[in-house]
Amino acid sequence: QVQLVESGGGLVQAGGSLRLSCAASGRTFSYAMGWFRQAPGKEREFVATISWSGCTYYADSAKGRATISRDNAKNTVYLQMNSLKPEDTAVYYCALGRDPYSAANYYRTNDYIYWGQGTQVTVSS
Repeated sequence: QVQLVESGGGLVQAGGSLRLSCAASGRTFSYAMGWFRQAPGKEREFVATISWSGCTYYADSAKGRATISRDNAKNTVYLQMNSLKPEDTAVYYCALGRDPYSAANYYRTNDYIYWGQGTQVTVSS
């Protein structure tokens, strides 16, 4: 069982930046890690993922504004978000990929088996 704990959310003005962190309770270096978000009344949507080898993949909405990274020594994955917009307001979740050493770009919710509780990001206009 792996536990994921997100932090770093908050209230920020449009154009600002935030760095979200996700700390895992176990060793996660061989698994992809991803970030998703869910706004009120909407489905959970993919934001970014990083493979076990460090390859990254972003949703179109995040390209150029977000950077996902990981520190395997700390079992932590990060999401740096810049140029935030009000439409980025959502609860942000990190997740652990299903299969170890996978080469796939995991962008679907069912590609992930463990989820954190989420951290709220609110962007004011």
